[in-house]
Amino acid sequence: MIEVGQKAPEFSTDPMPRGTCLLVFLEADCPTCRLTIPYLNKLAKQSARVRGICQDSEPVVRQFVEQTSAEFPIGVDEDLRLSRAYDPKAVPAFFLIGANQQVMRTQIGFDKDELNAFAAGMGIEPIAGPYDGNPQRKPGCSSRHLEPSDGGLTPEPLNLHGIVGERASRIDVAEDPYEYCFRAFGDPLPVVPPTVERVERMMQGLEPTQVIARIPPCYGVATVEKVAANAVMAGCVPEMMRVLLPLVRAVCDERFNAHGVQATTHFATPLIIVNGPVRLDLGFAYGQNVFGNVARANSTLGRALQLILRNLGGARPDGIDMSALGNPGKFSYCIAENEEASPWEPLHVELGFQPEQSTITLFAAEAPHGVSEHVSRSARGVLKAIARALATVWSYRVCLAAEALVVLGIEHAKTIHRDGLSKQDACEFLFGNTGIPLRAYDDEGDGTRQTHLYREITIDGERCYQKFRSPESIRIIVSGGAAGKFSAVVGSWAAGPRGSQMVTYPCP
Repeated sequence: MIEVGQKAPEFSTDPMPRGTCLLVFLEADCPTCRLTIPYLNKLAKQSARVRGICQDSEPVVRQFVEQTSAEFPIGVDEDLRLSRAYDPKAVPAFFLIGANQQVMRTQIGFDKDELNAFAAGMGIEPIAGPYDGNPQRKPGCSSRHLEPSDGGLTPEPLNLHGIVGERASRIDVAEDPYEYCFRAFGDPLPVVPPTVERVERMMQGLEPTQVIARIPPCYGVATVEKVAANAVMAGCVPEMMRVLLPLVRAVCDERFNAHGVQATTHFATPLIIVNGPVRLDLGFAYGQNVFGNVARANSTLGRALQLILRNLGGARPDGIDMSALGNPGKFSYCIAENEEASPWEPLHVELGFQPEQSTITLFAAEAPHGVSEHVSRSARGVLKAIARALATVWSYRVCLAAEALVVLGIEHAKTIHRDGLSKQDACEFLFGNTGIPLRAYDDEGDGTRQTHLYREITIDGERCYQKFRSPESIRIIVSGGAAGKFSAVVGSWAAGPRGSQMVTYPCP
């Protein structure tokens, strides 16, 4: 790869703009390249010289420019001649080239700090903020000039943005279909064989080849038909497709970062939270045993998502899924909010949806951590008990790294509400009263080397480091049965732009 200080290769037929120029190598089928375009547009709008080089054919590049609304010139490098001259190891690849044609700075992949450094090198204010809904960093895709096929020809690019996919394969098997599916497609539990008749009934007349999404981390295509086949295997009823299709879109949302969630050694797996009338329409459990998979709706929706992540996304245990200890939720992890028993607005209304709308929310979650508080009769006492559990999220002495979902049992919610606290009041109390005493940092271990980044607060007269970034790092829902003074804390995987963010999608 061309290095800093070397002379930048010149274009032979299309001269490079004079003056400082940011040259970016791109591929139309690379999600990270597409993530980069809005930031490059910001540079171009401020009169910066930005030039893209796309490693695709002219029709594909035209479509790429249309789809991404690129506002800077993008050239065609179908023969990869310029790519070989610059030799980037992956795309997007950035080369900041000075007026003397020397390379001043390089970067591979998406990195907000580097984007801001490129902007500074061109005399422009920062263009990438820390909390704009996109990750802080994201690896790119292998540069096409390094991927020759037989005969040295470049393979056809994978179309990550097509709207039509191939039909699912039809397989005739001589052996028992349950045993075949058990071995080929499922988790370690038996599945319902996805016969043509069952899959067609599940699709309910929808177009089989319509592409819903591409499933990270291997970006397998999820057509309506393939989603339906996994729904059949999970035991879903056909009506569940109205929830499953938006759920598939949600898990592929860049903010959720399914690639990271599926490949981490951490405990995390997607937790589904269902809100709105669909809870009643399809029979989701939101009362007793809400985490216990006691309803067909919860169990099969959660399992269908997990099968899709395995079968289409490629995240299988001991392969891409490298979780050290795993999580029981990797079979099925789906709950609904007990909106009727909650004294406050439900989660989806808090997030801006209407009460009559149905939604699904995804949270990259650990297993629930139980909180038992049967003695306290005050909001403060109940919330103090929950704060102690929140302090252990991720790792006891690690602060500012994770978020949490607090699932309040009905009796605890009533106690807190009776003392006049709103849901926001409860979140702010938990935020201000969840911390780690400074004396806990005397020994070496996780979190002890980052204390210069932590905020010091006082809790009950003791100096502590504050656990969470903000009150918004803690979300509260009400769920579970009417009897029992129990709640649960559900910790997250890495939070914020570098990790996973909670996402909510409406259901039709």
